[in-house]
Amino acid sequence: MNGEAASLRIRGSEIELCVRAATLGQDVLDVGKLVASDVFTFDPGFVSTAACTSALTYIDGDAGILLHRGYRIEDLAAESNQLEVAYLLLTGELPTASEFEAFRHSVLAAQAVPAGLYDVCRALPADAHPMAVLNTLSAALAAFEDLAMDMADETARREVAIKLIAKMPTLVAMALRHQAGKPLTEPEPNLDYTANFLAMVLGNTPDAVVVDAMERILVLHADHEQNASTSTVRLSGSTGTNPYAAVSAGIGALWGPSHGGANEAVLAMLEEVGDAEHIDAFLARAQDPDDPFKLMGFGHRIYKNYDPRAAILRASCHEVLESLGTVNSPLLRLAQALEKRALEDDYFVRRKLFPNVDFYSGIILRAIGIPSSAFTTIFALGRIVGWVAQWNEMHRETLKIGRPRQLYLGPGPRAFVAMPDRA
Repeated sequence: MNGEAASLRIRGSEIELCVRAATLGQDVLDVGKLVASDVFTFDPGFVSTAACTSALTYIDGDAGILLHRGYRIEDLAAESNQLEVAYLLLTGELPTASEFEAFRHSVLAAQAVPAGLYDVCRALPADAHPMAVLNTLSAALAAFEDLAMDMADETARREVAIKLIAKMPTLVAMALRHQAGKPLTEPEPNLDYTANFLAMVLGNTPDAVVVDAMERILVLHADHEQNASTSTVRLSGSTGTNPYAAVSAGIGALWGPSHGGANEAVLAMLEEVGDAEHIDAFLARAQDPDDPFKLMGFGHRIYKNYDPRAAILRASCHEVLESLGTVNSPLLRLAQALEKRALEDDYFVRRKLFPNVDFYSGIILRAIGIPSSAFTTIFALGRIVGWVAQWNEMHRETLKIGRPRQLYLGPGPRAFVAMPDRA
């Protein structure tokens, strides 16, 4: 609280509301007192509502800035890896060499999942969507775990956070192998976190360039403030439910095409465009309010500048395609041409519809061998770090169950009419 206050006059009464100061970014008007006046704020989509305090991630969408615990995403993507970012988000500081080795060892030692979970996976339909499989497995994991934990115990929360970070690659690999109709694989204890995941999926030790690209994808998706899936994890967690159930709820929210499914939609869009000579026609369609076509991978709810994560993945995309001998990929050439034309078009420039992280991540994943229907599972693998860090952070405070209010617009009280008497 910074001493500032705002006054609201309603129904003849004046309510004084305090302003809470942010370390960075916008200050927040605390409207908690409104409940005593029997009035609530109306904010569809929660675009102007801060539902929690957090010290994990800061985004300045206008400037294209993304910070984790104060560290720039560009530096973390270039110098760090997913497990180091996980440690940072969970503890607040980058680890020393010994701290990182101990954390890494604890994660790698917890990657295996119960044998019964493989039976659950095999029992699912062969044509099940990978996100349906992942959601099922993550929820089923709770059936094999001891859920009698003290949520107020920092050590207990850290242990379960490590379990979830450790087991998510195994669950995602199971979902991908199930979709491909291949035998389910187990973790390889001699490989690092990301290399092990790719080995489980691909069935062989991956190329170092591919591992580095996947590492960047995971780091860039680690956390992104109070997005839909993270807010879902927090809302679910506010009930005191077990963390496996909260994460499963987050996976369900992530599945939507307006959230985690966007990179899959980018590939579908590029395939629909088909050839560079069709770009202008599709750009015109995107500007037509009566045409349902959308330019996927451009623009962002938060970023009103170039998504800093997209710039990192653009370079990584070139490295992967060159390493795999697909530098002349028609899909990449089409993506580059589309990006260039869109950034020259006044319509998109004025609206600041710049490429976002989904634009290039899908091309990288396709080149690696991940089917487009499974792209969102990779997003979940990256975001598990943020989900557990957010869940852990919220339990450091006194839990208040999430309970949004509504603006009721239905009918008033009506007399019940027996069925024979209804017209």
